[in-house]
Amino acid sequence: MGLVYGGAGIGVMGTLADAVLEAGGTAVGVVPVGLFSSEVPHGNLTELVEVPDMQARKRAMYERSDAFCALPGGFGTLEELFEAATWTQLGLHGSHKPVVLLDRNGFWSGLDEFLDRLVSDGFVRPESRGIVSRVTSVAEVLAVLDR
Repeated sequence: MGLVYGGAGIGVMGTLADAVLEAGGTAVGVVPVGLFSSEVPHGNLTELVEVPDMQARKRAMYERSDAFCALPGGFGTLEELFEAATWTQLGLHGSHKPVVLLDRNGFWSGLDEFLDRLVSDGFVRPESRGIVSRVTSVAEVLAVLDR
């Protein structure tokens, strides 16, 4: 299994990339030109893809991915999460690509409840709610991604 991500060499994602590479997997970083001044790129990636801007970054990551897993994060994580879910809902990926929230300590529980409310209030179709699932272990993430 490979990793496609933003290309950072620090923080949670840098640690994840290290683990994937140490386990013999591939790690592809997708970084907008100019972002290197504010992010520290990973030095040992299988491939580093430079793109012109953030929109191109997301498109490149989505095109190279079969599924998406969100770890706890901030605005950027939420933006990528909802864009992946929306593109899946609209069929822009060409096939169903699941979006998984890895929730080991309840970080995503409020968002999961909010997604249920979007359905009950009529803003999201019940069949679209299944695009985003919440799991509590890496084993569960792998089971979802392996479907």
